[in-house]
Amino acid sequence: MTAPLDRNLALELVRATEAAALAAARWMGRGDAHTADRAASDAMHLVLATVDMDGVVVIGPANERDLPTLRTGESIGNGNVPRVDVAVDPIDGTGLTAQGLPGALSIVALAERGSLFEPRIPYMDKIVVGPRATGVVSIEAPVRENLESIALASDREVGDLTVVILSRPRNRELVEQVRQSGARIRLIGDGDIAGALMALLDEHAGADVLMGVGGAAEGVLAACAARCLGGDIQARLWPRPDSTDRQDVIAQGHSPDRVLTLDDLCRAENVFVAATGVTNGELMEGVRYFSTGAVTQSLVMRSASGTVRWIDAKHDFSRLRKLAGSRYEARPVAVQATNPTVHAADGDASAADAEYSPTA
Repeated sequence: MTAPLDRNLALELVRATEAAALAAARWMGRGDAHTADRAASDAMHLVLATVDMDGVVVIGPANERDLPTLRTGESIGNGNVPRVDVAVDPIDGTGLTAQGLPGALSIVALAERGSLFEPRIPYMDKIVVGPRATGVVSIEAPVRENLESIALASDREVGDLTVVILSRPRNRELVEQVRQSGARIRLIGDGDIAGALMALLDEHAGADVLMGVGGAAEGVLAACAARCLGGDIQARLWPRPDSTDRQDVIAQGHSPDRVLTLDDLCRAENVFVAATGVTNGELMEGVRYFSTGAVTQSLVMRSASGTVRWIDAKHDFSRLRKLAGSRYEARPVAVQATNPTVHAADGDASAADAEYSPTA
């Protein structure tokens, strides 16, 4: 993968995010975040296993210890070249899904083997901006100074800017500083990656910057998206007070105070990202069901070309069952023990694995 690939792997990855979104959306508003995450992870795993790649999961689900699939270090794909790092979040916003709130999505990113940062602690302080503000912000600069720089780069006033911040006690001081600057704030209850995408695609979502402490793994996925979209990210690992996080970071060979740039988080030239809406959000519609199937909306991007696609897909469950039944034994996969209505992502046999498992 030293040169741009001839095929767009993101167009293959979108089947996996569609499958995960379709599985997760069945649990929207039902108050069971764990089962929703399990359903999405299993569906995503089944489809990723068929993708033409030799992948290793370097970023797995946030609660991967409780899930049987997509664990960090797991090999994924059919074993053929290219050799890639795989970063996944079957549901970015499990709580949003469980509560039936907007903004949850499923996302997968690929990059050359060994090119993605592997955080060993849960949290990261970060700032994410779109192309217009690339190169003008610093995570070490005061909040007001960064907002003034973003406003100048976009030919606006600070009061015109919208800052996305994860609503957590640890970001309370940041919220007050942004308010004092005069900028607007969009607080989000969950969905750290969705917030970063809003900032990176500011012309579509009306947000200009993501700031604050959120997930470390989500920061790496945000960096993959920034690589594709021409945006920028800076970050620092955020050790939790009264924990061993600081010692864990040092044992990994990193300084907790080091500023991580885009090149540190994702230094690949060839990056592929696919995301599908689970619940309605600023950038993508969530899964919508009808009498014979469902509709999904996805975002697909590739760094080499800079192309960004929105994909609206209609999934006909009756045809999927017929197609799968002609090649597969109708035997439920493990996830169906808790979710009998998981469905496949599209009409090919490999995607039909999301509902039927192959004959042994």
